[in-house]
Amino acid sequence: MTSPRSLLTLALLAPLSLPACATTPKERVTYISQVQGEGAQSPLDGQTVTVVGVVTGAFVEGMGGFFMQEGGAGNSPTSLGLFVKTESGSQMPALNAGDGVLVRGVVRERKAGGDEALTTVYASAIEPRGKGYVAPTVLKTLPDDWERYEGMLVRIDAPLTLTGTDALGRFGELTTSFDGRLWQPSEVAVPGSAEAKRLAADNARRTLVLDDGSTQRDPATVWYVKKNQPLRTGTVLTGAQGIVDARHGGWRLQLTVAPTIAAPERPAAPQVAGNVRIAAFNLENLFNGDGQGGGFPTERGAKTAAQYQAQVQKLVGTIRGLDPDIAALMELENDGYGADSSLAQLVAALNAGGGTWRFIDAKQGPGPDTIRVGIIYRSDKVAPSGKPATLQAGPFGERSRSPLAQAFVRGTGKPFVVVANHLKSKGCSEATGLDADQKDGAGCWNALRLDSAQRLDAWLKTDPTRTRSDRVVMLGDFNAYAMEAPVRWLRDDAGWVDAFKQAGIEQPYSYVYNGLSGRLDHALLSPSLAKQLRGAAEWHINADEQDAQGYADGDPTVPFRSSDHDPLLLGFDL
Repeated sequence: MTSPRSLLTLALLAPLSLPACATTPKERVTYISQVQGEGAQSPLDGQTVTVVGVVTGAFVEGMGGFFMQEGGAGNSPTSLGLFVKTESGSQMPALNAGDGVLVRGVVRERKAGGDEALTTVYASAIEPRGKGYVAPTVLKTLPDDWERYEGMLVRIDAPLTLTGTDALGRFGELTTSFDGRLWQPSEVAVPGSAEAKRLAADNARRTLVLDDGSTQRDPATVWYVKKNQPLRTGTVLTGAQGIVDARHGGWRLQLTVAPTIAAPERPAAPQVAGNVRIAAFNLENLFNGDGQGGGFPTERGAKTAAQYQAQVQKLVGTIRGLDPDIAALMELENDGYGADSSLAQLVAALNAGGGTWRFIDAKQGPGPDTIRVGIIYRSDKVAPSGKPATLQAGPFGERSRSPLAQAFVRGTGKPFVVVANHLKSKGCSEATGLDADQKDGAGCWNALRLDSAQRLDAWLKTDPTRTRSDRVVMLGDFNAYAMEAPVRWLRDDAGWVDAFKQAGIEQPYSYVYNGLSGRLDHALLSPSLAKQLRGAAEWHINADEQDAQGYADGDPTVPFRSSDHDPLLLGFDL
């Protein structure tokens, strides 16, 4: 019995009234499945072959070539498709999906730019062979091995979870995953451990990039995403159809049909029990120019006065939505405490129309860095007790930002201490020795962050606020995931209590990077204060949102993407 693959091949070979230089009836045709073979590399690498098939994706303008496929069942142990490019300088004919073609050329496993090996025929001759049709192979689950589908047209009937949008504007790509959200390995396992390595491998296995069939940078539009369609990590996509492609170190789908993208579900403001609510929020570089409407663009943050006003509007909406009594803030411009400072103007904006917000004035800094931490509070809810305290020794300053500690009281109650923190980021500029990337998943400056955490713990044991309070919360951006050394040491060795674990919150996260979710922002409690915790929540309005929803381009009247970090909120009975 003749197989569907053989019937298609014979049909495409039938019209053989060819010019003398073209294929003759005696020319041997090689099945595409033979070119692909069963291994990761073609057994015919470097050999000249003649193949026939149907064009499934004509990406000549976008990618300089096209995908073709022969007929056959979707359960074939070898791939039935491949990519075709022309030799340098050769003209590629105009092609469309559904065109039958005969291709003569050299088989090469392309690995340019760190790509996976993509079986490619570099064609010296491409000849039309009428029309044909190839049905997509339906994948209902994550394949055990993408290699057997390389170059093939597939439709994915399993739901995909949107895990990253950062490459959409630059490359027309969305990162998705099978079986739900992807987690930073060092959020749930010790960096460098066997479990962390297993999680990283599993993340890679489950990841699938959806691509627009083009290598163009900064496309004006991305055809498979509707204009102004909001995208959010965690959203479900269905009906993804395209061609399996190995490129840039992983597997992707060059889409031929736009998937259905579910409307994003955006969370309402969190509610926590307790009579004192304390928040932490990284503002993503709140810089206000000269404080008088000019001085833009600044060293960081908004590029224009209009962008700055939109940024403030979003930040005010976020803080009001959280409705805290006290908030620890990160990435404020370090420009003093006068009326023209970014901190003072943020508080003035919060009080517009009536309000009782005040800020803690540390007189200078804290610290010499371009950015600093700050603390704001509502004077009708709590009152400062004693003076603020800062730590500027050792790594604190231009590396880890100087922490700010302030004691507060509610009514006639006993004082409790709030400590705003922002440790050194994972960027590798100037990192050497143990601070260089140890390739364990913790990034650069891990040793410095650990030193900072240990010094912070020792400093707080000296009672820097002089209030003799053992009720302390230190919170903010630690730039370390939950199982990395700085946070793990504070929790496991120094005895600080993870507020989210104490509150029974499963899988908390505040940041999404490279499609991986985890916590850079933490709230750690002294044991005595942990007993008075009544609730903890993160407001996922930022980490999951794409950059295009931010203050530079998005709607300033909504808080979504007011920053790149999610704020957190704690409730205490004090």
